[in-house]
Amino acid sequence: MALDPRDPGPEYLAFWRERHLCTLTTLRPDGSPHVAPVAVTYDPEAGVARVITNKNSTKVANIRAAAGPEGARVAVCQVDRRRWATLEGRATVRTEAAPIADAVRRYAERYERTPGPNPDRVLIEITVDRALGKT
Repeated sequence: MALDPRDPGPEYLAFWRERHLCTLTTLRPDGSPHVAPVAVTYDPEAGVARVITNKNSTKVANIRAAAGPEGARVAVCQVDRRRWATLEGRATVRTEAAPIADAVRRYAERYERTPGPNPDRVLIEITVDRALGKT
């Protein structure tokens, strides 16, 4: 079921605030999908999903390899029994300290744990243009 990514409804937003492991799907240079477990935060007002990760990860390499001026097409998904939610959009890799710190704060809020320092941390920022799910 397609939803408005900026106003998907209260049940959908509540599901994205619960603590769930998610997946991020990126495309390898050969076009095949790469699916990795990640933690995701969703900011519907800004239309952005965020993933913090290591700059040397395969997902970052895939995004950088596929990114045009608007970013690389990706999807993040979470599932809990019959409930599921997917966010699709364009991803870019951010290396600036302020957006990474904001993403770490959001991660700590959703996942109830602050990640340790990581000098190789980057932010995958997804401009969401499609929301799907059943919550």
